[in-house]
Amino acid sequence: MSDDPQSCPPDPTRRKFLLTTGSSVAASLATAYAPAFANSTAGEEDSAVAGATPTIEGAIPITLRINGKDHQLRIDPRTTLLDCIRETVALTGTKKGCDHGQCGACTVHVNGKRVLSCLNLALMNDGNEITTIEGLGTPEAMHPMQAAFVACDGYQCGYCTSGQIMSAVALLKEPCGPDDAAVKELMSGNICRCGAYANIVAAIQQVRKGA
Repeated sequence: MSDDPQSCPPDPTRRKFLLTTGSSVAASLATAYAPAFANSTAGEEDSAVAGATPTIEGAIPITLRINGKDHQLRIDPRTTLLDCIRETVALTGTKKGCDHGQCGACTVHVNGKRVLSCLNLALMNDGNEITTIEGLGTPEAMHPMQAAFVACDGYQCGYCTSGQIMSAVALLKEPCGPDDAAVKELMSGNICRCGAYANIVAAIQQVRKGA
């Protein structure tokens, strides 16, 4: 072994070793993943340019007439009317509560009658007249039932209110006795977890007497 210190390589330090190794690994990863990243980015840009939504396998065309407006859609045949109204048509006044037909929060009108939209498939309503809470009235021109709910304080958290109002409006056209007990019976499918039942009944009776 030579005694000349210039002939021996310098001892590698820990810092130099980590820097050299890290740089090599980073360069290898960049080389390996660059093509895949480029292809992925290109695909996203193509989709953005086309403005296309992801293709739904097995989608079927339907026309839903909601609040007097036709919506030509392509949907999964398993889509419920509730999810189609909220997610596809973006009318979020209709609420998803239990999603099992037990709370009434999703009540809408189909051909003038109240239905639980979470238990109805959207494709079954192709061509039907559907009314949601958005089609009942506006803040400037409220339906009498909406105005009565405000006047009688027929809500607390408000989550069930749209379903309560839709059921109450349908009740006006259904056989119902004049007393509060009859109203409670016909509204029993709508649950208010806040317990505002007395005010809800008062609002309905106010409209019935006014009518």
